[in-house]
Amino acid sequence: MTLIIGSQSPRRREILKYFSIPMQTASPDFDETSIPFNDNVSEYVCEIARGKALSLVEQFPDDVILSADTVVYCNGKLYTKPSDKVDALRILQELSGQWHSVFTGIVVIKNNKEYCDFEETKILFNNITKENLNKYYEQLHCNDKAGGYAIQRSGSLIIKKIDGCFYNVMGLPINTAQKLLAMAGIDLWDHLNGTIKPDNTITKNHL
Repeated sequence: MTLIIGSQSPRRREILKYFSIPMQTASPDFDETSIPFNDNVSEYVCEIARGKALSLVEQFPDDVILSADTVVYCNGKLYTKPSDKVDALRILQELSGQWHSVFTGIVVIKNNKEYCDFEETKILFNNITKENLNKYYEQLHCNDKAGGYAIQRSGSLIIKKIDGCFYNVMGLPINTAQKLLAMAGIDLWDHLNGTIKPDNTITKNHL
């Protein structure tokens, strides 16, 4: 049984490669803009994750499909991936010095059964000067990340406090993923792996 990762996010792929699961990535054919935001963040991310997963069912009918969606929410505003530099700097400026929430919705599908849940992590940014925000953008190029920032490596310099799952901010909360995958027959405890696997599309189980 292969785990199909319905996402092109390198962070989600990196997290799942902590485990020795045979896996393959696939690009969902789903228009995320078709899901309206009705002020319910958890429902919104779960619906988008569900749309991504369902778009892959016909292609992978016998496998376990996992898809996810991550957004940032602050003071009543929803932040997804920045469209360009101007948008990224605007978002970072609005988040500077603020508590905000990162939501990730996960959907797992196996044999037409759907399992869904979400995770919320609260983040407090340092107060950051415009000069340092420009440095952050130019060096880290986070346009492919919700909120325009990274929690890992040098991207962490922007963060003062975190309340919740670190991996949720990267795009895939481990404990929520484990719970849903276990419901579909994949227990991450059976796939512990002490080495980092190469970045291949499909990995083989070495346990």
